[in-house]
Parts: sequence; C-alpha cells; structure tokens
Amino acid sequence: MLVSLFTSYYYKWSLWPLIILVIIWFLITTAGSFFIKWNYHIKSLHSNKIIKENRIAITFDDGPHPEFTPKVLELLKKYNAKATFFCVGKHIDAYPNIFKEIINQGHTVGNHTYTHANNFGFFKTKKVIDELQKTNAVAKQIEGFTMQLYRPAFGVTNPRIKKAIKLIGLQPIGWNIRSLDTTSRTHKMIFNRITKKLSKGDVILLHDTSLKTITVLERLLLFLQQQNMESVTIDSLFNIKAYA
Repeated sequence: MLVSLFTSYYYKWSLWPLIILVIIWFLITTAGSFFIKWNYHIKSLHSNKIIKENRIAITFDDGPHPEFTPKVLELLKKYNAKATFFCVGKHIDAYPNIFKEIINQGHTVGNHTYTHANNFGFFKTKKVIDELQKTNAVAKQIEGFTMQLYRPAFGVTNPRIKKAIKLIGLQPIGWNIRSLDTTSRTHKMIFNRITKKLSKGDVILLHDTSLKTITVLERLLLFLQQQNMESVTIDSLFNIKAYA
C-alpha cells in the first residue's frame, strides 16, 4: 500500500484503486476475525472428516451454570454420551463442584477465557494471556491439571489472541455446526439446523446456559442414537491431548 501511495503521488495517479484495496482488506480482515472457520488468524480444529468411526463431538460453551449444566450432565449420562465443556474461569470459580462433576462423568473441559467479556476481541496481548492463564490456574487448583484446549469467546480471533495462545500452548477448537441456541430461534429450528446435514466428524456448538438448549439436547441425543452415531469428546474425535 505504501508503494502504491508513493507511485500515485509520484505519477499523479488516482488514489481510488488504493482506497478500494484498503476497504477490501479491511472487510476481509474484519470478517476473518469473527468467522473462526476461515482460519484467517488462527488455525483451529473444526471437524474431522477423515475419522473412520461414526462419531461427532458435542461442545458446550459459557458454563458451568448452576441450573442447566447439571441437567446437561443428566441427559448425557442417560444416553451414554460424552461431550466437551469450554468453561469460563469465573464460573469455574463460582461452581467448582459442578466443574468437578463434569470431569468425574468422563467429559472433557477446555479454556473459554476467565470473564468472557463482550470486548474480549479488543484486549491487548497481555490481558488475553492473563485471562487464559487465570482460567487454567483455577482449573489446576481444583483438578490438578492444565487445560490445553481453547475455544475463543464469541469465536473471535486476532493476532493478539494468536500470540497469547501460542505462548501458553493452547490448541484452538472451533466448530462446523453452529446451533445458534442463544438466539430467539425456537428449539425446533435449532434442532433442524443441527441435524439437517449432520455427518461423522462434525463438531456441534451449544451452550449449557438455557432451558431451550436442554430441550434441543435431548432430541439431539435421541436422534444420534437412532442414527447409530456416537458423541465423543473433542480430544477423542481429533486424537489429541486435552490436558498437561
């Protein structure tokens, strides 16, 4: 862009091509920051289509929740399914017994920042590092291990977050099926969105924070049973380590 600017000035060319280029770059970079599946800033694991077994991974963000996480655990146990919970550090702090129960029942837990702040995407690198390290420290104090899986808050990525997770040694995990269970959509619409093209190796994003998700989850688990599909943890789906 600097070369184009200099050339335009020296040869008296129009600046419009340069302006258009800058606008296009800005729009692509902004979209790449919000759409984790693009792998624009960070290469995340979104699905495993080379897996031989008929397996998928259900993931939950934003818990543990005192009311809804136990209901999720009950359903998973009822249908003999495993899942991955990307937990917010301050919620682990507030509900350590629920966090323990997630692990006791054979599910996997991952780092989902400490505060899940709405402006997390604007945090400086040091603050991102502090958030992730604080969440890992809380989990280690309770269970004695260091979480290695990371789900970006809101799915937002940028160069600062990339630098932070590389320094800490976290594996970013995305998804290829976004349920949109935190929107105003009905549980029927959410269920149909998830199951419409569900196939082996898929990663489903849900949130253990509402009654609507509980309703969707039971229908989903029954659907998986009928389709002879197995819900496994993220580390099992991708054959990676969840803890250090």
